[in-house]
Amino acid sequence: MKKWYLFFITVCFTMLLNTASASVKEAPQEFSEESKQCIKCHKKNNPGIVQQWGASKHYRAKVGCYECHAADQGDKDGYMHGKKNEETLISIIVSPKDCSNCHEKEVRQTDESHHAKAGRIMASLDNLLAEVVEGNSAMVTEGFPEGNSAIAVTGCWQCHGSEVKVNEDGALDPATWPNTGIGRINPDGSKGACSACHSRHEFSVAQAREPLTCGKCHMGPDHPQREIYEESKHGIQYAANKHKMNMDNPKWVPGEDYFTGPTCSTCHMGATRNQEVNHNVGLRISWNNRPPLSVRPEITDKKMGSPSANIGWEARRDSMKDVCSTCHTEDYVDSFYIQYDGIIDLYTEKFAKPSIALMKVAKPLLKPAKFSNKIDWIFFELWHHEGRRMRMGASMMAPDITHWHGTYEVAKHFYNKFIPELKKIAKDAEAKNPDQAIALYAEIDKVLNSENHKWYLNKMTDKQKKIRKSAVEDAKKMYSK
Repeated sequence: MKKWYLFFITVCFTMLLNTASASVKEAPQEFSEESKQCIKCHKKNNPGIVQQWGASKHYRAKVGCYECHAADQGDKDGYMHGKKNEETLISIIVSPKDCSNCHEKEVRQTDESHHAKAGRIMASLDNLLAEVVEGNSAMVTEGFPEGNSAIAVTGCWQCHGSEVKVNEDGALDPATWPNTGIGRINPDGSKGACSACHSRHEFSVAQAREPLTCGKCHMGPDHPQREIYEESKHGIQYAANKHKMNMDNPKWVPGEDYFTGPTCSTCHMGATRNQEVNHNVGLRISWNNRPPLSVRPEITDKKMGSPSANIGWEARRDSMKDVCSTCHTEDYVDSFYIQYDGIIDLYTEKFAKPSIALMKVAKPLLKPAKFSNKIDWIFFELWHHEGRRMRMGASMMAPDITHWHGTYEVAKHFYNKFIPELKKIAKDAEAKNPDQAIALYAEIDKVLNSENHKWYLNKMTDKQKKIRKSAVEDAKKMYSK
């Protein structure tokens, strides 16, 4: 019995020695022999990588290439790498699962966030556009023998992530790699890419705090957070005072380590006097403004099966208010949220609900293929572009984007494109589908005769006329002094 036990222990120990596992739980005392071999070779062939790593905290902690890139026997993307007779089992991808060996809390928080679920966009209208309407299936790789859309690969997937496929020879399929999409699905089953924000191989905290890092994905007509931030007072303060921000400070608390304009990281993730750093970027957001109708974030979290569904929007707003309180008084912050909620209510009641109702009535008269109807494009941009800009601009205090790129565009397209196109659809259907046409005419009439839209029919109420007249007169008196 004793001999069998010794044999069992010996076998287990041997297996541990022969298993390349990225399982560093604490900083080594010195660089491993495997990492030394990596450095020796890559210093000659890829000096930039070695220099980046040399400037990192990993270098100072003796965490080398092997400690992060080591693979286990049986890993899909594991392969033998190195000089002959000096080969080591590694993987190219360092996944959140690998990072969690040392950064367990940060990975868990990220895994519970919207970022880790970003790949779900692949089932949305956005990807129908990229895969079919804008693209085709001409990009053929081993992982996609039936073809794929090049714009989905180089556009959607680079921000939202894709499933990284491993080919028969162990190589990563070029349609899915390189890819640092924040919701990337890795060969080991983990979701996300820490390197989306903490770029390899320096993993600079200062870079992760830089607004441009977030702006890689959060920009453009449908979610212009970068442009909104740059227009806002916060962005102006940051640009003017970046040199005072102590961006590379390990402790980075507003009001203590810096006192100028905040960055994206400050508000959505950073430590405060009362909160620790949190990589769940949705825990301070009180509205989700991505859908056609704004919803509370816990509703979205519940749909995604995230544990964050247990945290209500009121608690999240209080967490954000805690950040605001570093520089702003309680009354100031409360008044801001009244303004912000007012824009959400305006968008919802005046444009979102009526347009959704109208599209529902019009649907039987439309061609079945999405985006094969002119009205599909008008409605999509109404909520997906202009409607988001209207709401997101208000959320970050960017008046020009809220108004001229937001509410103005929403109103212009609603009255000059959306309503006229619906009327045309109804008219074209009069002969073949008279009942459906009548129903659509009735819904249009109902919307335009509502309090929010009566002006369009020159039916502004006496009360509205009085308010408008008073506003004009008051303005003239005020600014003529």
